[in-house]
Amino acid sequence: MIQKSFGKKNLNILGILFAVMLTCFGCSKPAESTEVSSPQAMSNPVPAPAPAPVPDPFDSSKYVEVSSLTSAGEDPAEAASEYEPIKNYDAKLSVPTYVTKLDDTWFIVDCYHNRVIYSDSLETPLTEWTIMTSDATRPHTIASDGNIYMIDDTDNNRILIFEKVDGKFIHTQSFYDIGTRPHYTIYDEATDTFYVWSSMTGELFCFRTDSSTNRVYLTDKRKIDSLDGIYIRSFSIIDGAIYLVSGVSDQGVEATVLKCDLATLEVQQVYAVPDELAGMVQITKIQDYYYISVSTDKTGAQDVATIVRTKSLEDLAAGNYEDIYSTYFEGGGTPYYISSVDDTYFLTEHRLLDHSVWSFKVEDNEITDVQSVF
Repeated sequence: MIQKSFGKKNLNILGILFAVMLTCFGCSKPAESTEVSSPQAMSNPVPAPAPAPVPDPFDSSKYVEVSSLTSAGEDPAEAASEYEPIKNYDAKLSVPTYVTKLDDTWFIVDCYHNRVIYSDSLETPLTEWTIMTSDATRPHTIASDGNIYMIDDTDNNRILIFEKVDGKFIHTQSFYDIGTRPHYTIYDEATDTFYVWSSMTGELFCFRTDSSTNRVYLTDKRKIDSLDGIYIRSFSIIDGAIYLVSGVSDQGVEATVLKCDLATLEVQQVYAVPDELAGMVQITKIQDYYYISVSTDKTGAQDVATIVRTKSLEDLAAGNYEDIYSTYFEGGGTPYYISSVDDTYFLTEHRLLDHSVWSFKVEDNEITDVQSVF
């Protein structure tokens, strides 16, 4: 049947072509390439002879790109030319969670308004701020390495990546399935890494940026199995270690402060806390004190929300700490995250009518210059 369809002459031609192919490519199995320098290289199956090692941090064996440009590969500059940012249309914040300044721009994560807003000045009326994004659901924090901006899209279990192009913030990448309710994101300059905490699974996601392309890559995922299912709102990197505050658990697990190895997330130290501090939000180090914001006690009651500080975490269990919330701030609300810009600290809180952000300074361990911002 083949001869009938093609003829002997055609079969001879096919045979000659097959022989040429064997001569060109050889019969042996091609050497496998063990390193790929970029996602683009993955689309080119031709192995390079004796490829040079790819220098850290761009060793592809450690990097997994979860998604491509959200605009189907559109160039950020082209997207910026077609995008016109809009002004914030709310005169009040709704449960803001984070205030920071990145480069010369101020940002507020307005959690319950499902948006991040920005301004050149903190004194600008809220309706004159500009909306960076309203595509996130209950976002909590924003961080930058100077090239890209990362936002945790908490209730969508995503991470959103933005670039600043021609003065506009363009959404360029999204990372999905980042645990459950990713809740806290920071950039650590010492390790050149973004760290994102999944608040319900005990997982820490690590990202890095290729500065030549502004592409972000997931480099590692670390986990503390015993924290899976325990609500943990944040973490802090203090003196090269990572500190976690475990909140109230319905699994009967006692609330603690954990000191862990940043590189492995291995628990190095466990500090017990009393029941009245069980619903912790954040721990941060300011000069000689550890400051801990507390949302609830062990029973979940918010009316005991406060901020305490101590020089020694070992003293917490015995109740040897200073309650500073009602002394230096108004009290009565639920203090949340503390962030810093230069020599000024910012405290976000909720449950207080018409008030949600404080600023303050610390001089020789004394809290000073407390001001109501919003």
